[in-house]
Amino acid sequence: MSARLLAILSVASLLAGCEIPGIYPDPKVLAREADAKATGGGCRHAKRALEDCYTLNPKAPRSAVFAGWREMDQYMRENKVEGVPAVIPSPKAETTEESVASSPPEGKAERRSARGS
Repeated sequence: MSARLLAILSVASLLAGCEIPGIYPDPKVLAREADAKATGGGCRHAKRALEDCYTLNPKAPRSAVFAGWREMDQYMRENKVEGVPAVIPSPKAETTEESVASSPPEGKAERRSARGS
């Protein structure tokens, strides 16, 4: 009986010191989530909308981006920190500028329609 108990205790003590693969989260996943959280905080500090942040960072996990954005928003409200305007224009601003640039000026379009009549 004592030999059997000794064998069980020795096996248990050996297994207690092992790192079994699959128990701990992958460091790459943790780093990716931390990076996405920092990205969300940076977007909030740059006065970007959350949707713009998602658009600019499509590979970042949305939940982590939102968590970082929310934490930075709370921090900025508590400490009365003003955001810094973004240097790179938001994707929505780029599309509106492109549509304005591609359409002819209003005066020319009206003149063309008047001549054709």
